[in-house]
Amino acid sequence: MKVIFSRDFVALILSVAVVGLGMGATLPLTALALTGAGYGTDIVGLLTAAQAGGGLAAVPLTGWVGARFSGRQVIVGAVLAVALATASMQVTTNLLVWAVLRVVCGFALMLLFTFGEAWVNQLADDASRARVIAIYATNFTLFQMAGPVLVSRIAPFAASRFLVCGAIFLLALPMLAAMRATRRAAGEPEPHGNWRHVLPQMPALVIGTGFFALFDTLALSLIPLFAMTHGFTASVAVLFASAMLLGDTTLQLPIGWLADHLGRERVHIGAAVVVVVLLALLRWAVAVPWLCWPLLYVLGGAAGAIYTLSLVACGERFRGAALVSASSLVGASWSVASFGGPLIAGALMQHVGNDALIGVLLASALAFLGAAVWERRRGAVRALQ
Repeated sequence: MKVIFSRDFVALILSVAVVGLGMGATLPLTALALTGAGYGTDIVGLLTAAQAGGGLAAVPLTGWVGARFSGRQVIVGAVLAVALATASMQVTTNLLVWAVLRVVCGFALMLLFTFGEAWVNQLADDASRARVIAIYATNFTLFQMAGPVLVSRIAPFAASRFLVCGAIFLLALPMLAAMRATRRAAGEPEPHGNWRHVLPQMPALVIGTGFFALFDTLALSLIPLFAMTHGFTASVAVLFASAMLLGDTTLQLPIGWLADHLGRERVHIGAAVVVVVLLALLRWAVAVPWLCWPLLYVLGGAAGAIYTLSLVACGERFRGAALVSASSLVGASWSVASFGGPLIAGALMQHVGNDALIGVLLASALAFLGAAVWERRRGAVRALQ
C-alpha cells in the first residue's frame, strides 16, 4: 500500500477530486439554466447526449493520443479544455454553441478518465490493486456528490455561475504539476494496443461497467418514482438514491480489501450475485422499512464494486497501450449505458409500470454475472491446455 503515500498518487486523486466536484456542479447547473430559460427536458436530454457523443468520439483516438503524449500532458490538456468550454457557456445562450461545448467536454473528459484510470492502475501493485482503485473511485464519488451542494450556492449568481464552475477545474492544475511525467504508450506493437484487439479480452468488464453506469443513472433519476409507486412520499423516495450512494461510497474500500485477500475474480462474481439477489428482493423489501434501508445500502455497495473491480481487472490484464485502450472501452461503455439505459427504462416504466425499472437493472446485472462466469470458465480451460 506504499502507493497511497506516493506523490503521484496523492496528486492524481486530488486532481480527479477537483474534476469530480466540477462535474458534479456543471451537469445539474446546465439543467437548471436550461429549465430556467424555459426549455423542456427534451433539450436537457439532447445536451446530455451531446456530451456522451463527445466521449464516444474520443474512444478510437486514445491509442493515437497515448502514443504521442504522456499521461500528464493528456490530463492537463483535458482539464484546460473542460474549464474553457464550461466557462464559455457563460458568454452565450445559443443552444447550438452549448451543444458543441458539451461535445468538447465529453471528448476531453473521456481522455481524462481513460488516462487517469490507466495511470492509477500503473501506480498500483497486484497485492493492493483493489484497495488502491477503491480509494480512487471513492474519492471521485465523494466530491462528485458535493457538486450539487455547490450548485445550490452559486445557482442564483447567473452572471458568473459557469465561470465559477470553469475555474474549479483549473484548481487541478497545481496538483497535476506536482506529478512526474509518464512515458508515452508507444513502443508496443499496434495490434496488441488497439481497442479491436483488447475488446474480445474484456467482454465482462465492458458489460459490468455498463451495468453500473445504468445503475448509477437510474438511482439518481428514476428510483424515486419506483419508491413512490410503493407508497413513499416524494421527500422519502429521494432518500432511496441517497442510501444506495452511501453504500457505494463507504463500502468500496472494505470490498477492495476482500478482493486483495480473497481474489478479485471471486469477489467480483460474488458482488454480482449479491446485486441479483437484492434486486430480486427489493420489490417486496420496500414494504418492510427495517429491511429496505439496509438492503439499499448493501445494494449500492455491491453495485459499485462491480465497476471498481472492473477497473482493477483492467490493470491485471493489460499494460501500456493496451491498458489505455481498455480504459477507453470502459469509458465508452459508461457513456452508452448512461445515455441509452434511461431511455429504455423510462419507456418501459411508462408502458409497463414503475416496477419495470427493477427488471431492467436485474437483466443487466444477470448479463454481467453470466459474462463473468463465462470468462472465468474460459480462463480455467486455457490454464488446463
